[in-house]
Amino acid sequence: QVHVVESGGELVQAGGSLRLSCVASGPTFDLYAMGWFRQAPGKEREFVAAIKWSGSSSYYTESLQGRFTLSRDNAKKTVYLQMNSLKPEDTAVYRCAAAMSRVRSDSTWYRVPTEYDFWGQGTQVTVSS
Repeated sequence: QVHVVESGGELVQAGGSLRLSCVASGPTFDLYAMGWFRQAPGKEREFVAAIKWSGSSSYYTESLQGRFTLSRDNAKKTVYLQMNSLKPEDTAVYRCAAAMSRVRSDSTWYRVPTEYDFWGQGTQVTVSS
């Protein structure tokens, strides 16, 4: 079973930056992609971004593109979410998830939580105004 652990969340002032990390361990040989979701109190879980484990494909929620950037280090089995110009509305628990290789017919599968197989516990990001 793949184990996913996030880190990097903390309290930051509006306009600041944070970099979240997500490390995958265990049998990752058929890891297909890693994704980030967030959930604010009283709100539904929201897709943030995803990146394929090979190649250069990455995906973002349109409203966050330009402020949030994904990168990965395959050797370290780590994905990074760089978040800039943070706003109070970015306050949420950010969770990372691993999607393993299998047939996916929906071209926007990466937005769907059920397409991910293993989840981390989450890291709290709080942006103060």
